[in-house]
Amino acid sequence: MDEQIVKALLKKAIGYTYDEVQEEYTITEEGDSILTKKKIVKKYCPPDSTALKTYLELSPEKTYEDMTDEELEREKSRLLEELKKQETKQSASNKKAAHFNPQTKG
Repeated sequence: MDEQIVKALLKKAIGYTYDEVQEEYTITEEGDSILTKKKIVKKYCPPDSTALKTYLELSPEKTYEDMTDEELEREKSRLLEELKKQETKQSASNKKAAHFNPQTKG
């Protein structure tokens, strides 16, 4: 399977943040549009269980059914640690977004 597709599925499966740009324009008397406000908002896409299921089904790695109890415990720990990292990043992003002042031009 294409590596890019697998990476995209994993990203959607574990959730991610992205920047959304919001722009406001004003029309001048001459009919030109001028950017008056530009705001970058952090957005969060939560984990998607369907993407996770698809990723696990298509992943070339061992399936969970093939793993030993010890391997399952290691994978559980790894996934929990990854989730903690994602939550920490999200928390930090939310704090930054709360202190963000939009730039005004024009």
